[in-house]
Amino acid sequence: MPSIFSYQSAEVDWCEGNFERSTVIAEYYNTISNVSFFVLSPALLYLNRQYRQHRALPMYVVSALLFCVGIFSMYFHMTLSYVGQLLDELSILWTLAVAYSFWYPRVYFPRCIKTRKHFFWLSGVTTVISTLMSFIKPAFNAYVLNCIAFHLLYLTWRELKKCNDKRVHRMAAVMVMWWVLAISSWISDRWLCGLWQAINFPYFHSFWHVLIAMSLLYCCPLVIYFDVSYEMPSFKPKLEYWPSDSWPVVVPYITLEEPHKQC
Repeated sequence: MPSIFSYQSAEVDWCEGNFERSTVIAEYYNTISNVSFFVLSPALLYLNRQYRQHRALPMYVVSALLFCVGIFSMYFHMTLSYVGQLLDELSILWTLAVAYSFWYPRVYFPRCIKTRKHFFWLSGVTTVISTLMSFIKPAFNAYVLNCIAFHLLYLTWRELKKCNDKRVHRMAAVMVMWWVLAISSWISDRWLCGLWQAINFPYFHSFWHVLIAMSLLYCCPLVIYFDVSYEMPSFKPKLEYWPSDSWPVVVPYITLEEPHKQC
């Protein structure tokens, strides 16, 4: 019986051929494409530095966890080991759980939850249970994690209904566009592998890594925007773009203005 740390001991094997470009790295492009997460974390911290000064803990913790997602995903695709697969999937689960704990709007708390502290406990217990359940059939974990995106899209729709800022609506639309491209790449690699191998282009999972990082680059400022509206009433969130609005390709971030006005 192979060790859980052994190469190719995972239940999942993606479409890219194994050890074709390296004797050490199983899936070469799926591995190196995780560099996008190493760029994502510092970019979020640097660009949203005004928000970070007031809400340092969620910014640093979530950014650090996103960095860990990149590390564990890189390890998984390099080895295709069982441990690597679980680290990859559980790092995503815990990143989502922590982000929910910090940023989930209080207006959507269940009726039995009265404070943010209680919601932290609910999120923690739910995540621990989910972690234990993930060992039952690891091959299903990725599908379950991707389904969480639909709840995030629903929350975004609810919040946009309250907001009249057209720039925020455009940012949300771009975020959804990147997510659709990302999930399409993920599904294509998973379900249409034979087709892509037949034309010698089995690299869509590596596209998934880059595209989902791009989606998060828009998603996080959107979450920050709404968090400022709820949790920092003395400030008004303002959407800005780096390097400037006039560039064809831009990265959104949030600045803080006083006094606060309802969106």
